Amino acid sequence: LAQAAAPLSVVQRDGAAALFNVIGEQVRLRMLSQLVAEGCTPTTVNELTEIMGLSQPTISHHLKKMTDAGLLVRIPEGRTVFHQVQPETFTNLRTILQIG
Repeated sequence: LAQAAAPLSVVQRDGAAALFNVIGEQVRLRMLSQLVAEGCTPTTVNELTEIMGLSQPTISHHLKKMTDAGLLVRIPEGRTVFHQVQPETFTNLRTILQIG
């Protein structure tokens, strides 16, 4: 039999809840899905704007929310800024969701 996992600490619970809150927004989940489908390669705001069919301010707003939450990392290169999925954050979420 598999051993039951210990209950989450307050810090773990609050952190996970904040991440799920950010991911739970439909546009952000769609954007994450798109980034993962593209192989998690660094992507610019302009590329996402074109792919998603949303305005640049909307894309930028959601990218900032995801970056602030630790789901993405921001990579400035000259005048261009790339955003890339932060795999470690998803590894931690997967551990929390592992059941059985």
